[in-house]
Amino acid sequence: MDGVSMPENQFPRAGRLPLPLPSGRFVQRSIARACRQTLQTESEPAVSAPKNPGSRRRLESQRETQRALQRELRQGLMQPVAQISPKFFYDERGCALFEQITRLPEYYPTRTEDAIMARYEQAMVEAMAPCQVLIELGAGNCEKVRRLCRSLAPRQFVGVDIAADFLARSVQRLEQDFAPMAARAVAADFTQDWALPADVPRAGRLLFYPGSSIGNFDPDQAQRMLARMRGLLGDDGALLIGIDLPKPREVLIAAYDDAQGVTAAFNSNALQHVNSVLGSDFDLQDWAHEARFDTSCSRVEMHLRALRPVIVGWPQGLRQFAEGETIHTENSYKYPLGEFLGMLSRAGFDRKRVWTDAQNWYAVIHAHA
Repeated sequence: MDGVSMPENQFPRAGRLPLPLPSGRFVQRSIARACRQTLQTESEPAVSAPKNPGSRRRLESQRETQRALQRELRQGLMQPVAQISPKFFYDERGCALFEQITRLPEYYPTRTEDAIMARYEQAMVEAMAPCQVLIELGAGNCEKVRRLCRSLAPRQFVGVDIAADFLARSVQRLEQDFAPMAARAVAADFTQDWALPADVPRAGRLLFYPGSSIGNFDPDQAQRMLARMRGLLGDDGALLIGIDLPKPREVLIAAYDDAQGVTAAFNSNALQHVNSVLGSDFDLQDWAHEARFDTSCSRVEMHLRALRPVIVGWPQGLRQFAEGETIHTENSYKYPLGEFLGMLSRAGFDRKRVWTDAQNWYAVIHAHA
């Protein structure tokens, strides 16, 4: 790996790049694109600020969010092993591809979790009631929460997700289907510091975090995230969370590298999303999907592997990738049940109830605040 981060208002030049360089059209293409990107960035016309103070604040908040995402991407791409956060999977196309993944025969988590919730629905309702405000983190298409909306009949639903437009449409459909329940969409990166709107009642909150998404975080990060979840709840609140448990390696690899190639398309699409956010010039044809299992960490890893030497550019930056070098796009930790229950206790959660499938492949946990 070699990378260059350039100061503002300075064009990328081949002479600034570390040697030796890959030769041929890859260098020419990447340098040309990076130069065009810098020119475009510097020549963008100024946009008139809206006159309404509220609109100005919202616009500035959106711009700051965009700048924060760009900083995160630049920092990740310049790590010794380049990294892209899994949240960049979820643009419009990424959300649609993930829906396809959940229906694949190899991808057991969604159907296993759904079967557990169907089988133990009455016991879960008894543990969770009463629920006044149902809050789903990573709500996406809001399909998983429908069972809870029917059985718990909350007064209000709040869906939280980074994919704002996709979420808004999903929440609107949910509100129509479950009237008179009020439903609202909150576009937020809940992996960072964030807060629910002040008018969301604090009493009777139930946080729902399905799909074993907590496994995407390293243990320290997951512990901090659980603590943030606890901070969103009052003393009468609770968390309902799904976790994927350890199982044979061949089952795990198949789930993250399906025969139809849907997961490969989902992984590669992250680069297209990065291009739109960062202004980079990733070419999807330069990269191949790769799934691995790290036994020492009990985690599946997804990577994108360079098929040839390539230089990727973005405004004020370049990075050279050697053939075979990878970008790390996702971890999926498979926590032993006892270890995860300990994490919940350290985060401040009290009484816990656990439901699993017959194979002990997956667990759904209800934890009181």
